[in-house]
Amino acid sequence: MVAATMLLPVAAMAQAPQTKPATPAQTDDAGPQQQDSPVILKKKRANAQEDEPPPPAPDQEKVKNPKELENYSIRVDVPVVTVDVSVQLQKTGQFVPGLKPENFRVTEDGVPQKLTDLRMQQKPITAVMLLEFAANSWVFIRDMQQASYVFFRQLKPEDYVAVVTYDLRTHILTDFTQDKQLTAQALQSLTIPGFSDTNEFDALSETLDRLSRIEGRKYIILVSSGRDTFSKLNLDQIYKKVRDSKDITIYTVSTGGLAREISDSRGAMGSIARMDYLQADNEMKTISAMTGAQSYFPVFQGAFPEVFASINNSIRNQYVLTYHPTNTAQDGTYRKIKVDLVDREGQPLTMVDEKSKKLKYSVMARDGYRARMPVE
Repeated sequence: MVAATMLLPVAAMAQAPQTKPATPAQTDDAGPQQQDSPVILKKKRANAQEDEPPPPAPDQEKVKNPKELENYSIRVDVPVVTVDVSVQLQKTGQFVPGLKPENFRVTEDGVPQKLTDLRMQQKPITAVMLLEFAANSWVFIRDMQQASYVFFRQLKPEDYVAVVTYDLRTHILTDFTQDKQLTAQALQSLTIPGFSDTNEFDALSETLDRLSRIEGRKYIILVSSGRDTFSKLNLDQIYKKVRDSKDITIYTVSTGGLAREISDSRGAMGSIARMDYLQADNEMKTISAMTGAQSYFPVFQGAFPEVFASINNSIRNQYVLTYHPTNTAQDGTYRKIKVDLVDREGQPLTMVDEKSKKLKYSVMARDGYRARMPVE
């Protein structure tokens, strides 16, 4: 049995073509591979170390912020105050150009402030003509009509104007528009008044509320006798609302000046009526001064062009002052502002004409502002 088993491979070799004798298979540590074996052991390669993938690089240590700096952020909230200032000659109402930053001295609650910016602006206006139109005296109505027409004729195409009248109630004739034809039609409709009451405080309050929703600088041209009858708001309340208004300047123009002069000279006005009108004049002056504007009390209708020329000159030409207040507290308090003109030595600025004659001038600016609250 042994001999037969050994002859089989010899016979197979005799029949095969003569080739290069095969070299015996090299054995290694794994032993021979057997086909009938249910387990096949792979051979180890000589260069096994070269074929194996390199080991992964060690994880780099991550650098973390200290615990006290985690979730740390910086928020800088520096308050900025912007003040619109108009400088006009008292005699002619002419705007005074060419002033430098060192010519302005700004104090807040008596503390000097350092200006960070000074620029001049000349731009279109956004204004409301708030007109008293009540059935009390045709003389006052004619003055109101004349004043509104003069202001209308001085408007420019790019200006936005609204027309609002009041008696017992407030009436919006036109919303803000650049259509001068629409504005003219609204003014021409003021022919037959309704009630004789003049609720000026309520009308001014409603106008301030509407303007508060409009961005930018706004103006109110209040043409009125200044008297108030049955407003829901009292004088202190309207003063507070005017003082707290933002970016709103109110110019007041009085009506019925000639009729008042004639009636008073004849003794027909009476002490009570005289006191009413004097109080009305004082209220209009205060309202304008709070917003950095002027009040006008023309006697003759021929003075209206000069009045509104001064208003237009003041509105369209202004200095804009900017400073960071020294009082940075956000406590909602009211801060008083005062703007003066000074020379290089810090003395009151003196203006002279070509004949070296001193000129009187007016510096118009808001009398203050209300600081922000912490939650704003």
